[in-house]
This record gives sequence, C-alpha cells and structure tokens, in this order.
Amino acid sequence: MTGDQGVPTPFNGKLAILLAMAMFVLVVDTSLMNVSISAVVKDLDTTVSGVQGAIALEALVSAAFILIGGKTGDLIGRKLAYILGLLGYAVGAIAMVFAQDLNAIIIFWAVIGGIGASLLLPSMQSLIHGNFEGEHQKRVYALVGASAAIAAAVGPLLGGFITTFLSWRVGFALEAVIIAVVLLGIGLVKDVPYTGDRSIDLVGALLSVIGMGGVVLGILVWQEGEGPVLALIAVGVVGLVSLVWWLVSRKRRGKPTLLDPALFESKLFRYGARGQLLQQIALGGTMIVLPIYLQMVLEYNALEAGLSIAPLSLSMFAVAILAGRRSGKRRPATLILIGFTLAVIGLVVLLPIVPRADSGWWLTLPLIVTGAGLGLLVSQLNNYTLSPISDERVSEAAGVNSAAGSFGLSFGLAFAGAIMLATLAFTFTAQSDASTVFSDQEKSQVAAGLEENAQLMSNTTLEELLVGQPEDVQDEIIRINTEARPFALQVALLVPIIAGLLGVLNALRMRRAPDPKPSSAAEGVLGG
Repeated sequence: MTGDQGVPTPFNGKLAILLAMAMFVLVVDTSLMNVSISAVVKDLDTTVSGVQGAIALEALVSAAFILIGGKTGDLIGRKLAYILGLLGYAVGAIAMVFAQDLNAIIIFWAVIGGIGASLLLPSMQSLIHGNFEGEHQKRVYALVGASAAIAAAVGPLLGGFITTFLSWRVGFALEAVIIAVVLLGIGLVKDVPYTGDRSIDLVGALLSVIGMGGVVLGILVWQEGEGPVLALIAVGVVGLVSLVWWLVSRKRRGKPTLLDPALFESKLFRYGARGQLLQQIALGGTMIVLPIYLQMVLEYNALEAGLSIAPLSLSMFAVAILAGRRSGKRRPATLILIGFTLAVIGLVVLLPIVPRADSGWWLTLPLIVTGAGLGLLVSQLNNYTLSPISDERVSEAAGVNSAAGSFGLSFGLAFAGAIMLATLAFTFTAQSDASTVFSDQEKSQVAAGLEENAQLMSNTTLEELLVGQPEDVQDEIIRINTEARPFALQVALLVPIIAGLLGVLNALRMRRAPDPKPSSAAEGVLGG
C-alpha cells in the first residue's frame, strides 16, 4: 500500500484492531444469550420459549434486512452505516443490562440489534476494502476472521463464566463498553464513497423482508401456540416466490434490482449458498437445543452449560483453522461432503445419549465429531460460494451469502425450538391420558397445566409449583415431565440432522461439478 508520493503507507494497526473488536461483539452476542437462557428466564420471570424466540428473531431481522442494509450503506455512506450499526448493537446491549421483561429484549435487542447487524456487516466489508490495500487488506481480513472464530469458540465459556459468577447483564454491559471503545476510534475510519447506481428497488426490498420474515415469524407464532401460523408462513412463501419473479422481470426490463438474479446462473454459487443455508440451520438447531437441554434437564448453570458445549465450539474452531491451511490437497466439495457427514454422525450419536445422560461429559465425543464437521464447512463454504463470482460483484454475492446464512440460523433456531415445544405438548397429553394415577378430570387439568406452565421447566422448579398437591399427584407429574423433556429434545435434534442430510446430498452434487478457481476477492470477504 502506497501513499500519493509512492511512499509505503504504514499499516493502520489501531483501526484493524477496532474492526476486529466490532466483529467479536457481533459474534459473541448470541453465544452469551444461549448459555444464559435459564438465568434470563428466572430474572425476568418469563419462559424458555420466549427467550428462544427472541434469539431466533434477532437472527431473522439481521437476515431480512442485510440486503437492504448493504444498499443503505451505498446511499448514506458506508462510514455512517457502520456507525449506525454499532449504535444499534449498543442499544440492544444496554437494553439487556436494564431489561425488566421480555418485551424490552424483543424490541431493543432482537429488532434494533438485528437491524444494527444488517448495517454493520456490509459496511465493514466496504470499509476494509477502502481503508486497506494489498497485503494490508489481507491482514485485516485475517484478523477480523480470526476474531469471529475466537468469539464463536470462547463465547459459551466466556458467557457461562460471566453469567455464573457475576450476571448475564454484566456480559452485555461489557459488550456496550467494547462498542464505545470502537466508536471512540471512528476518526481513524476513512469513508468509502459509492459510485454506482443509486436507484432503490423498494418493492424488492419489501418482498425480501416479507418473504423471510413471514416464514420464521409463522414458526415463532406456532411455538407460542397461538396466532395465524399457516397464514404467516403462506405470506412468507408467497413473498419469496414473488421476490424471485420481481427480480427476474425487473432485470429483463433493464431496471435496478435489490440483487442481480444473474448471480444464480452460476451452479457453483447456487450449491454454495444452499450449503451455507443448510449448515446454519444445523448450527442454529444444535445451538438452541443443547443449552436448553443442559440448563433445563440437567439443571446446569451457565458456566457448566458453557463448558459442556465447549467441545463443539472449540473443535469447530480448531478444524476450521487447520482445514483452511491444509485444504489444497483435497477438493473443496470433498471436504464439504466430509463436513456434513461428520456433523450428521455426531448428532445421530447424540440421540440415544440424551435420555440416559446425567452429565455433560456424555456429550463430549459426539460434540467433537459434530464440531469437526461444522469446522470443515466453515473453512470451505464461503470460498466455494464466492470463488465463481467476478471481483466487481463479490460484495453483492457476499450479501446474498450472508443473508442465506442468517436466514438459515434463524430458521434453525425457530424451527428446532418449535418442534421441541410441540413434542412436549403432545407428550404431556399422551402421558396424562395414559396415567393410572389421575382421575379423568385430573388428566385434562394436568395435561393443560403442563402444556401451559411446564414448557422445558426443570424438575426443581416444577416441584416448587406443586407444593400442596397430593404426593402421588406430585410424583406422577414429575415422572411425566422427566420422561417428556428428553424425548422432545431428541425430536428437536432431527431438525439439524435433516439439514445435515440435505447438506450431504447437496455436497454430492458439488462433487459432480468442476471445482471453483481460487479467488483473492472471495478470500477477503466477510460472509456467512
């Protein structure tokens, strides 16, 4: 990188570190929520399904608005979009520090924070391109990518430690402090002006939000047991189909589009984006089911839950780093196939373990296998997807790739949680009806009560609610709750398993296609 007089420009290490700090907060945020579910439920007197729904909603909002967020940065300036994204995340973090009910989490953390993420990711990509060149640019991408990987690896442990020994609120307060430090250094950032077409595809933007939002919101409403579930999902599906039609027809007329449908003419791009979607569904489903299992069934605190999940995140991190360095000897499609296969094997092995495990140690080996598979996918999918795309279109393709990943994550979180709760409700009713302890009237009352009040409730908490009931009734309700929860979690694990199996099929198609050529532009993109 050289200045105007041909003198090499020194590497701006402070700016690079600040960008890495921003990415760390972005990734560690959800990990903190996952391991703090039981603490948040207790402090706010809310439900597991409510907190899980907020986690899924945050990922959904990010996915639904990320394409719009990229265009917004083009129109208002990438630096301003970066600042607004950080402020959105700061609002969400501060709201978590002072939240007294679930509504505050949904509005400020999930919605405003999710919009902040949709502004932050695309603008960060453009700012790195505009503030660094050549080898310096590669160094920054490596640093920011390493920051994201480290956050994913240590997030459960860090969040568990802070939540157990201090408070989950302290973790979010520290996030706000990091964001404040990043904003204090904003003067180091040089804005990157946009010189392309400034036209706005408002209809395409609206359809993208309706499409992705309708599907996941329908699942979240189903999870809560009320509302127009089918109508919302139908609106989402119609929105996605309409978006495809709109983009194609608008492109034919030579008018600006939210994204260029010609991107999907590349078979490799389609395979890669599909793989990104399926990988994130598997990851989202796994990362919501396991913390709930550990905290509500084994009654672990946040630190114990974080330690139990650590084999998954740490093996994912280690394999991603190793595979990224030594992937030249194998075809990317082969590594992706092995990755999905390992993830499925690890999750399938968990199924018979769940009802028998009395400790998180039982999960260690399957989680290592699953994490190794996901690590292989992390190391390969981003580059595979973006390599066929020309340098001038790689940022747009990265936005699509990120949207697919964020939508997959939100779908996995929402659908696995919804399946888990639906299975609980069904099992509660079936077990109550089959009981020889309850009278006919008690059976209907117990089934209704368990469905309403014992959704993923620990036995200790349930025992506190049953004080004053006859002893045989207490014992029978505890028995039903004890048997229902592991079965519900087993069924919920089928969501990431099916996503993994579909990923295997997609990877087999990848193997029949030619390998993508290495792309320096693809290597320098924050994606997925």
